[in-house]
Amino acid sequence: MKYINAKNLLPDGLVRELQNYIQGGYIYVPTDQARPKSWGEVSGYREELIRRNRQITEEYRNGASMDELAEKFCLSVYAIRKIIYQK
Repeated sequence: MKYINAKNLLPDGLVRELQNYIQGGYIYVPTDQARPKSWGEVSGYREELIRRNRQITEEYRNGASMDELAEKFCLSVYAIRKIIYQK
């Protein structure tokens, strides 16, 4: 989780109001359940996996074997097979 300075994000009046309750501490603001984010959306990990899987598929199409890809990407051959044939 990344911390953000309230002064850089919130209006001054809201920062002063929050200081009545907590000063110099950390506060967790939960997500709005009406607007949930999907897995990996915040951290960017989902996009990272998509890029990796595209690279695996491309290398397979260019002649790399499943065993070679499993070794290179530290995955099982079964996982490589699932990535290649997922579409």
